[in-house]
Amino acid sequence: MIFRLFSAAVLALVCAAPLRAQLQVENAFPNLSFLRPVDLQNPGDGTDRIFVVEQRGVIWVFENNAGVTQKKVFLDIQDRASPGSGEKGLLGLAFHPDYPDSGYFYVDYTAEEQFRTVVARYAVSPQNPDSALHDSEMILLEVDQPYSNHNAGQLAFGPDGLLYIALGDGGSGGDPLGNGQNLETLHGSLLRVDVDTTTASANYAIPADNPFAGNTQGYREEIYAYGLRNPWRFSFDHVTGRCWLADVGQEDYEEINLVKKGRNYGWKIMEGFHCYSPPVGCDTTGLTLPVWEYTHDVGFSVTGGYVYRGTQFPNLVGMYIYADYYFGIIWALDYNGSSPPLNLELVDAPFRITSFGVDVHGEVLICGLDGKIYKLVDNASGVGDTSDTPSPVRVNQNYPNPFNPTTVISFALPERMNTTLSIYDVSGEPVTTLIDDTVDGGYKEITWDGKDSRGNPVSSGVYFYRLTAGNQTITKKMVLVK
Repeated sequence: MIFRLFSAAVLALVCAAPLRAQLQVENAFPNLSFLRPVDLQNPGDGTDRIFVVEQRGVIWVFENNAGVTQKKVFLDIQDRASPGSGEKGLLGLAFHPDYPDSGYFYVDYTAEEQFRTVVARYAVSPQNPDSALHDSEMILLEVDQPYSNHNAGQLAFGPDGLLYIALGDGGSGGDPLGNGQNLETLHGSLLRVDVDTTTASANYAIPADNPFAGNTQGYREEIYAYGLRNPWRFSFDHVTGRCWLADVGQEDYEEINLVKKGRNYGWKIMEGFHCYSPPVGCDTTGLTLPVWEYTHDVGFSVTGGYVYRGTQFPNLVGMYIYADYYFGIIWALDYNGSSPPLNLELVDAPFRITSFGVDVHGEVLICGLDGKIYKLVDNASGVGDTSDTPSPVRVNQNYPNPFNPTTVISFALPERMNTTLSIYDVSGEPVTTLIDDTVDGGYKEITWDGKDSRGNPVSSGVYFYRLTAGNQTITKKMVLVK
């Protein structure tokens, strides 16, 4: 097979890198299924158990064993939580760091009566570690919700032993109430509270070093960071202590943030790195921008995950694993805090991804909207689906993006096909053609060096790459920055 490659000295069509080509998803517990699983946790008590949260208000517990055939109801609060549909229901679970001794765990759910978010503490049965006490509920926090969406719902204990709670901007679209930039409301914020201390007015205390503790402006003292739209999943890397948070976008962009105390993450002034709806102009002074974004050409709703600290995939250690809910694409974001991030596509999963979790061994598990729990597997070991030929034509977002001086475009063909891959400028004028030939099926990559068909470097700006394979044409946007 011969390709007609322009600027051939710097263009190379190759099989995908081993990290990408060999990873697949596999049903981790083929004998079990769930109804809309939205969270997965391990209790941190040394036992190798998995807890799966169903949106309808049920938490299941079972052994972390591929051959497990039984699951047990750990907690059923369907009588309290909203019916599990849309963005309502039981949404989050977190075990107290001292769970082996205290037996306490925390949940986040929406309640229909005077529609609101409820954060509550429950206790495990002293007689049965696989069963919680339904009547042990102690409510920590209730927040009225003006709309049915953007309820967020993640809970997690940080390395400081404090409980962090994610709340969306209150819902609807475009933050009509202006909650994202309003410090007098809890909406659109990541909260931090001390659940081991109570006060006369609440079943928690405000940490003394919270950014707005003791303020006299009427700001909510629980706020740790703000300017968020709908933070669907955040997590702490237990090695670095970093807090990774995925914030679902509005019109065009999904974003990944590294959250720090007191920071304003921009919504709704900004959506990703871009102006959205500033009150006057687009002043980014005082705003903390994300570390990564992707456009709605790639996906429509980000699902946050975890920094990988397992042992099965050494090449992924230290990378942040996340996904797009709608498209099922799973990525690994490699970010060291200084150089631009590297975003690698790991898997194009054939299901919608609601959440991630990690087991006691640090291995990543994936919640599918189809009711199954999946894991990553390495086809090089002969595990899982070893087919190297995808069924649909697929074009991935180039990486890095924005880029300078080169970027990688990857795609997948189900079979041998007539294929053209061309670059166009923002006016639609052709820049260069990278492929114009018959290509075998499988996963492919090609590098563009930012030069036109005559070998001249092109200027900074927005460009488009268009793949035509058989009777399908797919176009995506990329940005060259010099």
